[in-house]
Amino acid sequence: MRSRCAICVFRKREGSLEGVARLERYSFGRVTVDGSEQSRDLIVLPDRVVTNWWRLDGHSLVMEDLEDVLDSLPERLILGVGAYGRLHPNPDVIAELERRGIAVECLRTDEAVRRYGELDERRTAAALHLTC
Repeated sequence: MRSRCAICVFRKREGSLEGVARLERYSFGRVTVDGSEQSRDLIVLPDRVVTNWWRLDGHSLVMEDLEDVLDSLPERLILGVGAYGRLHPNPDVIAELERRGIAVECLRTDEAVRRYGELDERRTAAALHLTC
């Protein structure tokens, strides 16, 4: 299986929030992660950040789009569906994630970044579509 992410920034898990990514300053096409501006879609996990996240079909979400991180997803996934809500997760994806015990919240990306910051980052992941 070939990974679709070009760059993976791995973070050491230390049992404290120091090893967890911080999301800041989202604007169309950009988000700041731990002080570093990102301009490609990404997935934030409790122990690492997967950058350059590509989906099989740019504005839909299928299980294959999450296969590289599926076993690492914590109990909650915040899905940023874009500035205008153009990313549409397949309902079967939401059902399968929930069957696996993962609660999913689909929000416009600005709201998703804000919501991620309100939650326990050790128990939350965020998959963010940064543009439309």
